[in-house]
Amino acid sequence: MPELIPLPAFNDNYIWVLTEQHNPYCLVVDPGDAEAVIPFLQQQQKIPAAILITHHHADHTGGIRQLKQHYPACRIIGPAAEESRIQGLEQLVSGGDLLSVPELNWQCQVFDLPGHTAGHIGFYSAPVLFCGDTLFSVGCGRLFEGTAEQLYQSLQSLAALPDDTLICCTHEYTLANIAFALSVEPENVDLQLYLNLCQQKRHLSEPTLPALMATEKKLNPFLRCENSKLQRKFNQNSALALFTYLRRAKDQFKS
Repeated sequence: MPELIPLPAFNDNYIWVLTEQHNPYCLVVDPGDAEAVIPFLQQQQKIPAAILITHHHADHTGGIRQLKQHYPACRIIGPAAEESRIQGLEQLVSGGDLLSVPELNWQCQVFDLPGHTAGHIGFYSAPVLFCGDTLFSVGCGRLFEGTAEQLYQSLQSLAALPDDTLICCTHEYTLANIAFALSVEPENVDLQLYLNLCQQKRHLSEPTLPALMATEKKLNPFLRCENSKLQRKFNQNSALALFTYLRRAKDQFKS
């Protein structure tokens, strides 16, 4: 079975590496900082077969050039819709594409996930989902280039994945997201239990990720907007209206 490794970068980023024990090749996802990746690859004696990019923000792309210099054979794969904004892309993919990395005998489905950025994409190979800044544990990305409706639909497409999906997002925002979620649903006992679990992990300097889709469906307010009780609580008449309201409220929220 592949192993998922989140490499910390900057203040709260994770750069994901997918490896197999007896395979010299690996995948690297959203390398914002090559200096967080190269020492790990050298220590583990791994060679990146491919680098996957979900969107154009610098904290996800800043390490591409240096990694390509160290590992010239690796493929740089990213969103066709953001080709002009990401230097170094060599293979362009869009939603519905099937992507193969033969060195790892690995295939994935590409999802279009507009909202955080206009051309954001995700990569899914059961049970692993690399979703960039679209879906976080108990949260979702900010709206920088897309609309609330686009981001809502992107999240709905991810929520349709199986409950055992492992959500490999790229920021350690979980505790802050739980604080907001508790302001939305203070009576949600599962949220309080999850808070305790995540606090223990962070106290031990362990990541709270990957998150489990089944858990997110119970805890994440942005995946619970079809809940009629929540809609009534915040005087919203549809799931999209509640999502839009909550996304704006999160932008203003201070824990």
